[in-house]
Amino acid sequence: MMPFFIPSPSQGVWDIGPIPIRAYALCIITGAIVAIWIGEKRWTNRGGREGMISDIALWAIPFGIVGARLYHVMTDPELYFGSGKSPIRALYIWEGGLGIWGAIALGAVGAAIGCRRKGATFGAVADALAPGILVAQAIGRFGNYFNQELFGRPTTKPWGLEIDLAHRPTGYEQYATFHPTFLYESIWNLLGALAIFWIGRRMAFGYGRVFALYVMVYTAGRFWIETVRIDPANDIGPFRVNVWVSIIVFAGAAAYFVIVGRRTKGRGDVDISEGKPDSQESDLLM
Repeated sequence: MMPFFIPSPSQGVWDIGPIPIRAYALCIITGAIVAIWIGEKRWTNRGGREGMISDIALWAIPFGIVGARLYHVMTDPELYFGSGKSPIRALYIWEGGLGIWGAIALGAVGAAIGCRRKGATFGAVADALAPGILVAQAIGRFGNYFNQELFGRPTTKPWGLEIDLAHRPTGYEQYATFHPTFLYESIWNLLGALAIFWIGRRMAFGYGRVFALYVMVYTAGRFWIETVRIDPANDIGPFRVNVWVSIIVFAGAAAYFVIVGRRTKGRGDVDISEGKPDSQESDLLM
């Protein structure tokens, strides 16, 4: 009997004339479109103006991409700098290497600028976007599948992911199938998005608390998924850097959720009114 496993794609780049079409980029772009669509639906259902989320995304997405790459390069500088390395490759985002923490941090800065310009409440926008971001991350992880990267320890389980010899880390060449951590994270994110949708229908969370829920859901999953991965990473004590970041960010989100909940007494953030943007700020950012 043939063993069961998940085959890896034979290629992740398709050349259409002189233009390379990369699966990694398509996954990221598709995820962003889906997140915007979900955010728009949630925003308009709460009485917001149609198109507001798309306008804000024009600020959030570029900031997020820059932040994602910066985080990756800062936490794994040995991949690009030092003897025999090519620093210019730090700009090659199509090869993979986008850190979600940098994307959220700088993406939030971009979103805040967009909110200020459009006169929208940042907390309400973040809450509208929260579950859609999880769906976007679930889709984006398939980019790692096409790149055959960021997989987990060797496994003989039926859902093991077949990895070509050229993509296996040093010391693991004798193994053929590995834990498909891209799939684990995608499933976790989709379940988390459904949970947030369900909770949001039953409880009046607002003031950025839905976004805090998103952060807690994601970091909880990322914590255990990081312990399965075997790709090279910098460690601090017993854990990889991203494990520590997950713990710290989870704690911060949980604290925010509790503190803001006590101050607002569970009331939802109904202030999504879109007044005129601050004229001075608008002039500054033109």
